[in-house]
Amino acid sequence: MKYHHEKIEAKWQQYWAENQTFAASNNSDKPKYYVLDMFPYPSGAGLHVGHPLGYIASDIVARYKRHQGFNVLHPQGYDSFGLPAEQYAIQTGQHPADTTRMNIEGGVDKSGNTIQGYRNQLDRIGFSFDWSREVRTSNPDYYKHTQWIFIQLFESWYNKTTDKAESICTLIQEFEKNGNTNVNAVCDDNIAPFSAEDWKSFSSEQQQKVLLQYRLTYLAETEVNWCAALGTVLANDEIVNGVSERGGHPVVRKKMTQWSMRISAYAERLLQGLNEIDWSESIKESQRNWIGKSVGAMVSFNVNNHDAKIDVFTTRPDTIFGVTFMTLAPEHELVAQITTPEQKAAVEAYVEATAKRSERERMADVKTISGVFTGAYAEHPFTKEPIPVWIGDYVLAGYGTGAVMAVPCGDERDYAFANFFKGTHGMPEIKNIFNQDISEAAYGEKGGFELVNSDFLNGLDYKLGTKKIIEELEKIGAGNAKVNYRLRDAVFSRQRYWGEPFPVYYVNGLPQMIDKKHLPIVLPEVEKYLPTEDGQPPLGNATVWAWDSENNAVVSNDLIDNTKVFPLELNTMPGWAGSSWYWMRYMDAHNTEEFANEEALKYWENVDLYIGGSEHATGHLLYSRFWNKFLKDRGYAPTEEPFKKLINQGMILGMSAFVYRLKLEFRPNSKTGWSSIVYNCFISNEFRKKIENNYLVLKEINEDLFNEIEMKFNQEFEKDEYSSSSERRVSFDPIHVDLSCINDITNELDIEKFKANSLYSDYKDAVFIKEEDGKYIVGREVEKMSKSKYNVVNPDDICNEYGADTLRLYEMFLGPLEQAKPWNTAGITGVSGFLKKLWRLYFDDNGSVIVNDEPTAEMYKSLHKTIKKVTEDIENFSFNTSVSQFMICVNELQQLKCNHRAILEPLALLVSPYAPHIAEELWFALGHEGSIATVAFPKFEEKYLVESEKEYPVSFNGKMRFTIKLPLDLTKEQIQEIVLADDRTIAQLAGNTPKNIIIVPGKIINLVG
Repeated sequence: MKYHHEKIEAKWQQYWAENQTFAASNNSDKPKYYVLDMFPYPSGAGLHVGHPLGYIASDIVARYKRHQGFNVLHPQGYDSFGLPAEQYAIQTGQHPADTTRMNIEGGVDKSGNTIQGYRNQLDRIGFSFDWSREVRTSNPDYYKHTQWIFIQLFESWYNKTTDKAESICTLIQEFEKNGNTNVNAVCDDNIAPFSAEDWKSFSSEQQQKVLLQYRLTYLAETEVNWCAALGTVLANDEIVNGVSERGGHPVVRKKMTQWSMRISAYAERLLQGLNEIDWSESIKESQRNWIGKSVGAMVSFNVNNHDAKIDVFTTRPDTIFGVTFMTLAPEHELVAQITTPEQKAAVEAYVEATAKRSERERMADVKTISGVFTGAYAEHPFTKEPIPVWIGDYVLAGYGTGAVMAVPCGDERDYAFANFFKGTHGMPEIKNIFNQDISEAAYGEKGGFELVNSDFLNGLDYKLGTKKIIEELEKIGAGNAKVNYRLRDAVFSRQRYWGEPFPVYYVNGLPQMIDKKHLPIVLPEVEKYLPTEDGQPPLGNATVWAWDSENNAVVSNDLIDNTKVFPLELNTMPGWAGSSWYWMRYMDAHNTEEFANEEALKYWENVDLYIGGSEHATGHLLYSRFWNKFLKDRGYAPTEEPFKKLINQGMILGMSAFVYRLKLEFRPNSKTGWSSIVYNCFISNEFRKKIENNYLVLKEINEDLFNEIEMKFNQEFEKDEYSSSSERRVSFDPIHVDLSCINDITNELDIEKFKANSLYSDYKDAVFIKEEDGKYIVGREVEKMSKSKYNVVNPDDICNEYGADTLRLYEMFLGPLEQAKPWNTAGITGVSGFLKKLWRLYFDDNGSVIVNDEPTAEMYKSLHKTIKKVTEDIENFSFNTSVSQFMICVNELQQLKCNHRAILEPLALLVSPYAPHIAEELWFALGHEGSIATVAFPKFEEKYLVESEKEYPVSFNGKMRFTIKLPLDLTKEQIQEIVLADDRTIAQLAGNTPKNIIIVPGKIINLVG
């Protein structure tokens, strides 16, 4: 009876689906365990073998916990809103809802492309997901609740006294009783004070404007990352090296009126909460750095000849007498106001250039020094000396106040800036306020100095100086102690179509929330997904996108009268909106009235194990914690933190293949750049290595090609700009090769297949220089697995050839879960062979070989070693070593000729979390009904590993002659008696009496003389 993985896997996948084997109950006496994978985005590219890595690990844990008697919630769904789907819709003219559904469910799209479908691919791998709870963020029955959460944020404010979010009604009550003088809130800066009487005298519109300054989600003009090519705002984590991650388009900084969320209100709680959760230290440190807590002082500097002041946050107020200049962010609102006419052109040009650099790029670039003097001067709060005001792109508008009091003697970046512009207009000599030498570098330490040239701070150190200066600043009204955070409020608007519509309409330009009972506000149909001709977001193309406030319905724009019918918000929510609360929806996925029932939330509480990529450290993971804390404040979430334990799986890397196109390079002299001509010729990998170091080697390999290249070079060097000192060389353009064009074992390129591939139509007439054996060998390199690198391995292909259980085991076997590791299909055969060996313990060609005989001690020992190892490994998430132990165990049992039920039943259970299909079939073959999924996991028993016997080597004069198995509890005397009576000993001694007998119980026996 052979092992047919395709039949077995199809059989049990159908069984699980029909019987809803993995459906979790919200009412159970069992302890709960909630294991979750990060929300996948369903792209048309489908899964490659790197994607399932984390899912397999989480599935092993989920299955193991069911065996351990837990009520396990292991759900799955799709983060199905977002920019990629919208861009695909623009390119193909298909509605994003259609392409998204196709990407999930599979089929043939309008362009005739066969789409495998995420759901089909996931099911092929045998995950124990509770599909009855599936969610899709782009479904109206899901995003109605996202819209509701947005409304709750709008209807809340952050009370710093109680340190939590509260209903806006409590703030209104405070305004009605006492005004805003004693309100301790996270809010906009510079809110004008008002009394209770003032509040009551305000018009409704005035009151709404005031409340917008306190709400947790609010409208404000903010600096955003604007991508004109995509027609939308991008988050910082959607930008790479100054261009959009999607498409590589230019991104500039631009001011726009946007919805924002006061995540900054939760900065300290987000920071402190990291101490309560079991996450990797690297992820925690990423969040700590992103939150960026700093303790210092806020200092105000008046601007000469202007009714304005520059507020600066500094962590070193003790250095205030060392301020040599000030630097503003180029986007700072005062720049245009204070710049002198003489400096205006230079400042405007610099501001325009800076707008093309992302904040992340500016933060990372510590080498480039650039800036412009504004011509303006600020006034030192104590000495009254004029301080020149510069702008520089190393200062960010969103961090602190967007202004820096530059103390070059104590800060390396200020020091470099001052020295770079030394001697130019507006840059004074560096002031030294330390009793330390700064001739070569700034003195940035917080100890080991006394302050000098610092008036009343002279002689003080950092600690005493800081305390004293804050006291003096407060006395003159020029500053105060301050805790600052780098974390900024999150921009929540996107100029996209494919996202959650805001439940907002506008009356006289002021936002109004639509009542919960009228949700969802469903995305309208539009003809185009691009922004309108006048620059409005794509929803500006909708003709039915107005709110009838009497009939509570979306109606035609033609009916807008701003009396009863009003315009709706044209922006949509960002991609992270739906993913910031989805784990709670899984707890009660079909509730039409609430995002989740209180009892369900109380039962599941939060996620026990969360597995996903580390790239979400400062995006999704931070926003999720923020929303969870907010919902806890308002009484909707049961816990402060959403994810108890987080594991970041490493990446499975692809083994890319390259062909090498010849490139001729030359330059007139060493001071100029290289010019090049690409030659339509490909050099095999080994020859490429030799030619790269010395291109004259090419003459030995292919003289005709060498002569042709020499002629090309000579033609170039006949040009006027070249002389006898001109240089020439050859190099190579590596070009990714689709893996279908090579032999993955020998790395040989199938040249005809390569030329026939439409991807390489430009090279159909190319020359291929092969190795001496007549083969063209490609180069190989480990890279990120990506469709663009043609190194993707489809898990469906692996499942077809080797089976899903083999795929699952192999991905775990590759190495520790958290580490990156390269995929090598050639290595999978060993795992496939292991499963066949496992099968043969239970079956031969005629069927079952199971016997009910009592196993030997060695069989029990092998089994319980494995029980111990696998249990420890799963608990410690060390899955790769479990697979090794399975292989050892099966080999041992094979050698022991073990077909014993008492061993093979628990072995099937041990294998079940890793290779569930074969485990189910083995369990069924052992005579059991139903699924193996919830059968109790085997328990390790120490007694089977306790050695009762020892196989001693028996030596004569130090040479081992035979072995003897003896009980371990024998005394030396008893061992000696047994050994001397043994026929083999008598034969060795040949009638002689040994002079000495050395016995170490449990170790050695040696007879001497």
